[in-house]
Amino acid sequence: MIDGAAARKTGTDSEFGAKLDTIADIVFTAVCMIKILPLIEMPIWIYLWIAVIAFIKLANVFISYIRLKKFTSVHSVINKIAGAALFLFPLVFNFIDTTLFAAALCVITTVAALHESNSVLRHTS
Repeated sequence: MIDGAAARKTGTDSEFGAKLDTIADIVFTAVCMIKILPLIEMPIWIYLWIAVIAFIKLANVFISYIRLKKFTSVHSVINKIAGAALFLFPLVFNFIDTTLFAAALCVITTVAALHESNSVLRHTS
């Protein structure tokens, strides 16, 4: 989560590194969804909410690609918070109310996805 900031601070950032970081984030999220979610009992509405968030995020990628002819991603503070919360989820789900934490995570990631939508539409229009 701090690799991009560290790369910028040390002057070692690159376009390739930014793209690789985005791909790593996608792979991390996919692995969490495939490996961890089936092990956790949550209400169906959480899974539906996750599907809506995934749809918004994919729509952002496709809209950006259609308009700019390249894949882009928004590296905002809210996206970093969402990533940190997602990273913490598998570490804490045995110790706290899973539904409450998942709902809070969904709120954060929904705000992040909508913020990203706003950025994509504003910068590609």
